[in-house]
Amino acid sequence: MTTVDKRYDFVLLFDVQDGNPNGDPDAGNFPRIDAETGIGLVTDVCLKRKVRNFVQINDVQQPGYDIYVKEKAVLGLAHFKAFKELGISTGEMSKKVINDQEMIEIFSDLTLPEGVSFAESDEHGVLSIAADADKNEIKDWMKAEKESLSKNVIKVISEALKEAKPRKPTAEETSRGKEKMCQDYYDIRTFGAVMSLKSAPNCGQVRGPIQMTFARSVEPIVALEHSITRMAVATEAEAEKQSGDNRTMGRKYTVPYGLYRAHGFVSANLAHQTGFSENDLDLFWNALLNMFDHDRSAARGLMSTRGLYVFEHSSVLGNAPASQLFERITVKRKEDSEGPARSFKEYDVLIDESSLGEVKLLRKLG
Repeated sequence: MTTVDKRYDFVLLFDVQDGNPNGDPDAGNFPRIDAETGIGLVTDVCLKRKVRNFVQINDVQQPGYDIYVKEKAVLGLAHFKAFKELGISTGEMSKKVINDQEMIEIFSDLTLPEGVSFAESDEHGVLSIAADADKNEIKDWMKAEKESLSKNVIKVISEALKEAKPRKPTAEETSRGKEKMCQDYYDIRTFGAVMSLKSAPNCGQVRGPIQMTFARSVEPIVALEHSITRMAVATEAEAEKQSGDNRTMGRKYTVPYGLYRAHGFVSANLAHQTGFSENDLDLFWNALLNMFDHDRSAARGLMSTRGLYVFEHSSVLGNAPASQLFERITVKRKEDSEGPARSFKEYDVLIDESSLGEVKLLRKLG
């Protein structure tokens, strides 16, 4: 596939009605607000999460479009998988020296599972577990053979598993691992990732070609707090305290209405380094346009993408400063709009397309 060979800068407009676009867990999930101005905030991490989720459901069966940072993921497993597919051995995870002659004889006769090996010498034995061995398969084998294995044998194997550590890959192996991870995971070659884990083979660090800013609301927002009730309790003890009423109280925060604006950048230079293609870029635009339609929840309220304006440069390095291009798009309240805004219809999006030179404005939406 052809990698992206031009620079892009873009403006994303989205709004929320009666919902919480990005709660702060350190503030009881209160909507994020700039304390000095009252401007609402949505983090870049939140927006990238929605892009990841959209890609995951859109291209779930397509090779190269897996997601590295996803719900319940164990990141290290992806590293081991990449090295295994590359045919790179990650060396011995653990070597357990056995001095007991009786134990040596037992291990000499055992048919061990894949990834576990035993070597006998004149003075002792060594139980080895390979780095790419599947720990769960070894544990399942011990459970299945529990009746025939002594407690001491299970103890030795369990201790070896606990001590398991991968060897440190060489610089060349790390580079190959990084390239493989970029090929397999859309979010790595798009947003980048830090993949230098202590518990798994080092795949280095990747700077992604696409970066986004915090989204800021066009006007100050008001965060409302609502009392909510549930007509049930979780335990019988709670029911006794409620005297049969079984009502429990809770709190919920919403923003009546807020129009948010975020900025983003696509680097052709970094796209070449990660293998970020034109198809990947088209998928990214599609995600920005549709991600809120697949992120519905009671907390979100009504969220929608309202505008996506892309400045396409004619070269790798670009033809104009991003800040000057962003200033060409202004969002203002309509003259006849009074009081607090409660819909997108109360705003005008003004765009100055004059004298753009070698830069093209692509209106994906709006």
